[in-house]
Amino acid sequence: MKVHHLNCVKIESPLGSAIGHCILIENNESLTLIDAGIGMAETKDPENKLGKELVEITGFQFDEGFTAIRQIEMLGLNPEKVTDIVCSHLDPDHIGGAMDFPNAKLHISKEEYDSFISGDQRYLSQQLSYNPGVQLYDKNDGEWLGVPARKLNLDFESYLIPLFGHTLGHCGVVYKRDDKWVFYVGDAYYLRAELNDRNHPVDQLATIRAVDNEMRLESLDLVRKIIKENGNEIEYFGYHDPTEFKKEKPVGDNVA
Repeated sequence: MKVHHLNCVKIESPLGSAIGHCILIENNESLTLIDAGIGMAETKDPENKLGKELVEITGFQFDEGFTAIRQIEMLGLNPEKVTDIVCSHLDPDHIGGAMDFPNAKLHISKEEYDSFISGDQRYLSQQLSYNPGVQLYDKNDGEWLGVPARKLNLDFESYLIPLFGHTLGHCGVVYKRDDKWVFYVGDAYYLRAELNDRNHPVDQLATIRAVDNEMRLESLDLVRKIIKENGNEIEYFGYHDPTEFKKEKPVGDNVA
């Protein structure tokens, strides 16, 4: 297994800079993405594809070099070998890039997919209008470090970890690499500093963006517990914190 850390989103807002920390996994001649960032079509025509209001509110910055498909090409890999995309949730900045890999199967919690197709206005329905293959996970059929988990149907050991609240079906993703677990928490926190500071200013934004804030806080406490008990044995990071992005300058670091 070979793992690449990609920055597939750039945000500049009054609250500071943020990124979109996606993962590309090479395994057995196939490629798997964990979240997909913002896509090519949205980069070329952001106001029509994402909406002017969303672009202005978030502070999205656009450059083809941020897209997962361009970064995969820069790595000398074939984007057509992306067979699977694991979605922590279906917010626009996490799944826009999926459309650039139309043959890839999406792996999503059922709660999240049901919320998406319900017409919830936080989502952009056109992002899945290309009718991708979808595998849904609706049961906790295993455990990871004592936490309820949903085993992913991939060719390496990996799980969805329910961390509901930010959205109704938001999940973390864990996978095993070289006998060490990697825990991607998605948007369970925006900044790593929230783990130790329960009154961090970004909590106000997280509260506003949460579908169920009480559930979000419970999920964040679960993340804190997992890290407190296993932090020396696992690698962990979220989606938006630029301080967590790999320092060895993987593809994407030069455009962050």
